[in-house]
Order: sequence, then structure tokens, then C-alpha cells
Amino acid sequence: RNKHMSKSIALLHTSATMIPVFKALTDELLQGESTFNMVDESLLRDIIRDKGLSEPTAARLIGHVMAAEQAGAEIILVSCSSMGRAVERSREQCNAIVLRVDEPMADEAIATGSRIGVIATLPSTLRPTVELIQERAAAQNKVVSIESCLVEGAFEAVLSGNGAKHDELIKAKLKELVGKVDVIVLAQASMARVTDSMSEAEKPVPILSSPRLAVERIRDLAGG
Repeated sequence: RNKHMSKSIALLHTSATMIPVFKALTDELLQGESTFNMVDESLLRDIIRDKGLSEPTAARLIGHVMAAEQAGAEIILVSCSSMGRAVERSREQCNAIVLRVDEPMADEAIATGSRIGVIATLPSTLRPTVELIQERAAAQNKVVSIESCLVEGAFEAVLSGNGAKHDELIKAKLKELVGKVDVIVLAQASMARVTDSMSEAEKPVPILSSPRLAVERIRDLAGG
């Protein structure tokens, strides 16, 4: 067992499908820490309906972050990249460390290369991820060019229960992108599984997904 006191970590999700994805990572990387999940699918529903993050939706997320802190969380990770702006605002309201799921990935992308591809299945996650990379690059005085790419039809495929079609559409788009960039960022945590099924030959440039990098950041912050 780790010598340090175990930290309480909250994972806030907008889809229940993220719980097993993050459980596998926290079991592997955060042994000895205590984690709990909070899920509110209405947040993502409203982002999709409003084609972006509205003020009431942002306020609800901030409420969840504060509730997680009241429940004892010292580190809080929000796993939905569409919520980024609200996550940043929530930091002013609480003492816990609050993480955007895509921040460590953005930093890794900037460290990897100057031509960065960003791929998403929802416009509401593409835009915040591109903005985040631009902001983090500017803060580090790095010049990057971003090739952003929306995979049409993939999100609808998942909603209709066709996960295989979702994965195929993303894979096809990735194959187009790899020739144009130094590194590719998957804007949604839910896309991580696609690259797991690709061969090394299909990945001539690094393809980054947010869940593992985010949990590694938590591990560092928790002093593991």
C-alpha cells in the first residue's frame, strides 16, 4: 500500500458508458485511492439540444462539482470535454483540484508536434478541444496549426446502437488525417476504444485519447 494518505477522487460523467472505461484505468493507476462516480446524462442531452454549452447547463455542472467536494472529493475529474468552460469556472467555487479530462491530452499534443489533428463526433466537443489546444499552446509560446475534423454520422450511429459503424467511420477519418499531421487528438473520451483496435501500421503518428492521460495526471496530483 502507498505510504501517503489515500485521496478521495470524484469522476463526473455525462454518460454511464464512461464508468467502466475509467474504472479500468483507476484500478490500474490509482490503487490505494478512493474513487466515486457521479453521472448526469441530462448535461450531454442539453449540450446536444442547444448545440453547445448553455448557461443553465454550465450552472448544473458547477453544482455537481460543488456536491462532489461536499462528498469529500479532493480531486474532481469531469470526463466530458463539452463541459470544459464550466469546469474552468467551477474552480473558482471550490477548494478541490478540478480537472478537464482533455487538458493533459492537449499538453501532450503540444509537446509532440506543431501540426495537430483534432477529431470529434460532435461539434460541441470539437470546438472546445480546439480552443483548449490553442490556449495551452499560446501559454507555452508554441505555434501550432490545427486540422480539425468532424466525423459525420458517427454519433448518430452510436445512438442507434451501431457501435461498429461509429468505430469504422472514425477509423476511416483517422486514416485520412495521419498523413497531414504530427499527432492526432481524439476530442471525446468515448473514442479511445477505436484506436485500441487499430494496428501499429495504421497509427504512423501518435493518436492521443484523454482517459489514460487524465488518470495519469490524477495519479501525479495524488502523489502516487
